[in-house]
Amino acid sequence: MKSTAPDQHTIPSWQQSTADHLWMPYCQQKTAPRPLPVVATEGMHLILDDGRRLIDGLASWWTACHGYNHPAIAAGVTEQLQQMPHVMFGGIQHPPAAKLATRLAALLPGDLNRVFLCDSGSVAIEVAMKMAVQSYLNRNQSGRLRFISFRNAYHGDTTGAMSLCDPVTSMHAHFKGFLLEQYPAPLPRTRQEIADFNRFVKERRDDLAGIVIEPLIQGAGGMRFHDPETLVALRNCCDDNDLLLIADEIATGFGRTGTMFACEQADIVPDIICVGKALTGGTMGMAATIATDRLYQHFHSDQPQHALMHGPTFMANPLACTAANASLDLFETEPRLQQAQALQKVLEEGLAPCRRLGSVVDVRTRGAVGVVQVKELDRVPQMIAAAVQEGIWVRPFKDMVYVTPALNMPHAVAEELCGALVKVLDAWDQDKLPIS
Repeated sequence: MKSTAPDQHTIPSWQQSTADHLWMPYCQQKTAPRPLPVVATEGMHLILDDGRRLIDGLASWWTACHGYNHPAIAAGVTEQLQQMPHVMFGGIQHPPAAKLATRLAALLPGDLNRVFLCDSGSVAIEVAMKMAVQSYLNRNQSGRLRFISFRNAYHGDTTGAMSLCDPVTSMHAHFKGFLLEQYPAPLPRTRQEIADFNRFVKERRDDLAGIVIEPLIQGAGGMRFHDPETLVALRNCCDDNDLLLIADEIATGFGRTGTMFACEQADIVPDIICVGKALTGGTMGMAATIATDRLYQHFHSDQPQHALMHGPTFMANPLACTAANASLDLFETEPRLQQAQALQKVLEEGLAPCRRLGSVVDVRTRGAVGVVQVKELDRVPQMIAAAVQEGIWVRPFKDMVYVTPALNMPHAVAEELCGALVKVLDAWDQDKLPIS
């Protein structure tokens, strides 16, 4: 049964009382609709205060890769909570962190063995940038302070990470003059584009510390895809110019593209990789910046100033490490990668009817990601409200409507998700959405 739209009488008292205090992300609160009152999660669903259940088409921003409330993760975190919820990581280590670092090093390709555990994806990017620049400073190459990033890129909301986002089209474009200046470039795909890009890099190599890329899928900057060959070209370019390749797999890591890490599909090893989001199975915030042994040697020194001076207060939180270890257990014991690969076909078939809509530019899928790109996205609040009435949760942005469901979403639920989304987009295309 589909949901019915809430009216003012169904707004819970706790939400009314906090309306003047919670500052919500990514919205103009003066004009934005009231946020959904979610009080619980279960499996693939969000449960609202009035009992309505919505299929979560976003897995809470890519994080809940095993669905919600997985008992194996919950049991591990509950046990760890009773033993040690947190301890500082300066001068102290603990078993959950040691176990997690060892497992990540074993999972990642090549010699990506040196694991820095932090507390969010944006911080992981900041750490990667700092590692890259300092690796040159430690070798007396003081001028290599800038990075190449790409148009339609998104790498986070902290200051350094913002400087890597698209300087024109991203949500951070109006901070020009405040941010560090990088070298934004078109993402090279063709042989000619790769040749042009290589020349662009060679001319600037003395200023550069590295190239930062979201492998295979550019996420919040536009949900645009590229082929593994582009990653191979970037790896070769870095090798030719003594640059570091930084792979931002915060969104694409842990099975989202059909392999454990997206860079595996290009058979390359970045110098630094950043992971987060699904790292803890959507349980709590955590991320990691992992460097190769070769890069780490530039910090391993008798000189105190060669140390990486960075340490978030809640880095390597034992609860988060335990959740991450439990999540990795599930990748070992349950067929997550096969499920992600199979989900691609379900999304392809389920979203295919959108191709006939006049306002749709493209429909594309990769792994457990489905994107419907439109000519111009408007009436977004009405679209979201209509989706809620159809029993699903999505959050369109820029010029697209997308889904990133849990990797183990049953096919019948995924088909229901796609069917509801097609229905909403069809009404939107015909300008028949109800006015909310």
